Amino acid sequence: MGRVTRRVFAAALLAGFATTGDAAATPERPAPDRRAPGRALRGMWLATVANRDWPSKPGLTAAQQRAELLAHLDQAVERRLNAVIFQVRPTADALWPSPYEPWAQCLTGVQGKAPGWDPLGTAVKEAHARGLELHAWFNPYRIANHTDPTKLVASHPARKHPDWVVPYGGKLYYNPGLPEVRTFVQDAMLDAVKKYALDAVHWDDYFYPYPVAGQVFDDDAAFAEYGGDFSDRAAWRRNNIDRLVLETADRIGKVRPGTQFGISPFGVWRNAETDSLGSDTRAGVQTYDDLHADTRKWVREGWIDYIVPQLYWLAQPLDQQVPANYSVLVPWWAEVAKGTGVKLYIGEALYKAGDPAQPAAWQDPAELSRHLTLAAKYPEVKGHIFFAAREVGADRIGAMARVVADHYQPSARVPR
Repeated sequence: MGRVTRRVFAAALLAGFATTGDAAATPERPAPDRRAPGRALRGMWLATVANRDWPSKPGLTAAQQRAELLAHLDQAVERRLNAVIFQVRPTADALWPSPYEPWAQCLTGVQGKAPGWDPLGTAVKEAHARGLELHAWFNPYRIANHTDPTKLVASHPARKHPDWVVPYGGKLYYNPGLPEVRTFVQDAMLDAVKKYALDAVHWDDYFYPYPVAGQVFDDDAAFAEYGGDFSDRAAWRRNNIDRLVLETADRIGKVRPGTQFGISPFGVWRNAETDSLGSDTRAGVQTYDDLHADTRKWVREGWIDYIVPQLYWLAQPLDQQVPANYSVLVPWWAEVAKGTGVKLYIGEALYKAGDPAQPAAWQDPAELSRHLTLAAKYPEVKGHIFFAAREVGADRIGAMARVVADHYQPSARVPR
C-alpha cells in the first residue's frame, strides 16, 4: 500500500478501534501495492543485545567499536549482501543520542554512558557508502533481561514510570495495554526515523512475551481499565498490538515518506488444527495465540511493507511429521503474501549451520543453499535475511559461502 493511501486507511481504522473494539480489527482490504517490483533483498541481522554480534564486548574505545562495525559492513559486501538489519534499541535503550532513552549498555558496559560517537548515524552513512540498505531494528517492549529495576540507570523511563513495567519470565517489559506506553515507545523509535535516512524500521518477534510455564503476565489493571469493549483478554491484547503496528506505520509515513516498515515474526501464525487458515504445523508457539500478534492479518491488510517470518527449521519432505517444516511454511507464507503488495522475505537460521547441538542435516554445508533453492520456486519470496552477522563472518562449515556461490552471483544491487 502506498504511504498516502495507508495513512488515510490507518486514520479511519484507528478511529474505528476507539469505538468498536476488536470487531474493527478486520477492515476492508486495501488496494495492493502498485509500485515497481524491487530487487531481491539479501540481508543479515546485526544484533547488539548482550553484545551478541557487536560490539564484541562492552567498554571498547570509540575507535575500536567503529572499526568493528565497519568490518561487519565490509563483510556484508564481501558476502554479496545488500542490506544490514542493525539492532539499535535492544533493551529500551539507544544506539544514538536519544532524548527519550539512555545510551545502550552494550556500548560502554554502563547504561546511560555516552560512547563518544554516534553508532547509528555512522552505520547509516557507511552502509549507504557501500551500497547497503540500513534497516534500524527496534524492540518495542523489552526493557531488560533481568527483573531488577534498580539495575537500570536512574533516569530510565521505566524507573520514572514503574506502573508501566511488568516483570515476567526473568525479564522486564513495558505493558502493551497502556496507551501512554504505546505512545512513548513510538516516540522513542520515531526519534531515529526523524534524525536519520533509514531505509526501514524493523521489528523482530517480541510483542507480548513468549509464554513461560507457571507464570502470568500481570496486566489485570490495564485490562480492567481499557478492555471493556472486548470479549476476552486475548482479543484486547491483539488489538493493542494491532494499534501499535498501524499507528507506527502511519507515523513513519508522515515523518519520512519512503522509509519501509517491516516485521520479522516467529514463523508460525497458527497451526491448522487450531485454525483452518493456519499452516500444517504442530508448533508449540503460535504468534496469534501466544504473542497476541496477528501477523497474517498485517500482511493481508497491507499494514506493513515487508514480512520476514523466521523459518528456522529444516527443509524436510512434506510427509514428515515434525513440529514445523521449512518446506511447508515457505508456500504457506507465499500464499499469505500473494496479491497484497507486501514483500515476503525469509528469515534463515545460519546460526544453526555447523552447530554440533543441531541435527545432522545442519552439519551439511548445502542445507541452507537448498532452502534458497526451494524458496525460489515461489515468486512471492523477494529475498532472505540471515541470522546473524557473527555467523556470516565466521561461517563455521562454509554454509554461507555455499549460499553465495550457488545464489548470489553476481554481486548484489540495492533492492530498491
